[in-house]
Amino acid sequence: MLSLDHITLYRGPRRLLENASLTLHRGQRVGLTGANGAGKSSLLALILGQLSPDAGEVNASNGLCIAHVAQETPPLPLPAIEHVLGGDEELARVREALQHAEGEALARLHDQLESLDGYTATARAARLMRGLGFTQDDLEKPVASFSGGWRVRLNLARALMARSDLLLLDEPTNHLDIEAVLWLEDWLRDYRGAMLVISHDRDFLDAVATHIAHIEHEGLHLYTGNYSAFEEQRAERLAQQNALHTRQQRERERLMGFVDRFRAKASKARQAQSRLKALQRMSVINAAQADRPFDFEFRPAPPASDPLLVIEDASAGYAGTPILRGINLSVRPGARLGLLGHNGAGKSTLIRLIAGVMPPLTGRCQAGNGLRIGYFAQHQLELLDAQASPFQHLRRLDAEAEDQALRNFLGGFDFRGDRAFEPVGPFSGGEKARLVLALLVWQKPNLLLLDEPTNHLDLDMRAALALALQGYEGAVVLVSHDRHLLETTADSFVRVHDGRVDDFDGDLDDYRRLVLSEASESSRPAQGDNSPPDRRQQRKEAAARRQNLQPLTRELRMLETELEILHAERAALDATLADPQQYEEPRRAEIPALLTRQHTLTQRIDSVETRWLELSETLDNLRNET
Repeated sequence: MLSLDHITLYRGPRRLLENASLTLHRGQRVGLTGANGAGKSSLLALILGQLSPDAGEVNASNGLCIAHVAQETPPLPLPAIEHVLGGDEELARVREALQHAEGEALARLHDQLESLDGYTATARAARLMRGLGFTQDDLEKPVASFSGGWRVRLNLARALMARSDLLLLDEPTNHLDIEAVLWLEDWLRDYRGAMLVISHDRDFLDAVATHIAHIEHEGLHLYTGNYSAFEEQRAERLAQQNALHTRQQRERERLMGFVDRFRAKASKARQAQSRLKALQRMSVINAAQADRPFDFEFRPAPPASDPLLVIEDASAGYAGTPILRGINLSVRPGARLGLLGHNGAGKSTLIRLIAGVMPPLTGRCQAGNGLRIGYFAQHQLELLDAQASPFQHLRRLDAEAEDQALRNFLGGFDFRGDRAFEPVGPFSGGEKARLVLALLVWQKPNLLLLDEPTNHLDLDMRAALALALQGYEGAVVLVSHDRHLLETTADSFVRVHDGRVDDFDGDLDDYRRLVLSEASESSRPAQGDNSPPDRRQQRKEAAARRQNLQPLTRELRMLETELEILHAERAALDATLADPQQYEEPRRAEIPALLTRQHTLTQRIDSVETRWLELSETLDNLRNET
């Protein structure tokens, strides 16, 4: 269908890809991954013909139809559903021609309309829009009336409406809530063409991808399977590469040692030159460089009262109009709270109320003694001083800290060397988000409020944030469409919906089933034998079942978090034991203790994995029974 053959691509003086090849076939759903700035979006632009390769070729099948999401939407006056229908260009041409046709031409166009399923097109467009979170009333609103995030959704719906052989998506989940992401996953799994999607959402890639194309070190590697399978395969490849690198380094040292010893001796000069040529011919195998560029942890926060914050019978909203009513919430030290609900339900409003940037319209919001809040929201990226460097931003928070301490801290967020002293104005969204997080971490909050913190972060930084949050001892309130971050961070959930804030008794799997069930119920015609009281009773019984399962699901999440920490520690320990310098004095004396710890970790991992399997099977059986 489409092939990239030995592509080399530059953006300005910087080389993004060298000798990269990729072939896409119908039915493949390929996730495109790599660090921010690796060249993912440039690769999509290359396929679309917006960029030309500096070497190599892009070859496409004759008549290949490519759909992609437009980056901008002008403030159009036409109804939103008409904008979405325009994604099917062939259908749009027929509909336009019908307005002016007569006689036989009119009959032919109606035949074409039928062959294109034109009579059901409006219903299909409406289903796409509802799946992405638009209400029935939104369908006829002008495009110009929607905000930027909702226009992105309109453009996504328009791309999905297109008759395409190849679908290109660049971070399609960034402006979606969990409900819309779940719907999109189901839609994409049924897509019959080829798909290339950039995403930093590992759960999304696990759900939709059949392959992963990963960009690193200017190369492009294709892996079979979803993102979890890619991680396993890449780890194995990197381990093999490291072994080859170590073996090659030993061989180079042996050859170089011979050259150094005998180059000056006439009797050995020829052999020395021969080995020198062998060294020059040896293709260098680089070390795998599998270490992530981010390494940070939250600093211990000062103690505070219990509870940290209490909200009683409060309402919150804007211009005197409540969005949320009857809010009763208590946040205790160490609480891990995830907020669930579709975009516009009021999750950000609730976080702003907790943060104190929005006073309650009614009721009471009382902060505890010693409360120190760290609040991350997308608008804070725009509040950074464009002329100041990361170092200057951090210095303004702490005039007494040593320069090296600040530099070391910024290095953990990958602001190293000169980058720590460059103005942040030209920084990417991901770099600005990292800096805002760094500034929050330095201030040692004991209540961390995170409103969509991962929108601009790549997979490596998301993993580092999840790991740091697992070691954070303060309380967390988190809004995120990144389910992996929610699963590894939150111990309990609150659902924001219909103007209310309610405890949600269940985990994200339960929430997924609830969302899909409600979506299915809302699209089903009313039935005479399924009255509202019956549905209320069904929901009540489902809540009771989730309540019974809650202790088991909470234990399962705790086991999963413990396993991630144990595996990370064992990987670091294995790397230490594989280091030849560990066996030299004076570090050699540490080996018995390291081996003992390795054995203890292995036993604990086996024990936790066994319990995890038993618990997972028990939960599956209980859920099947219900």
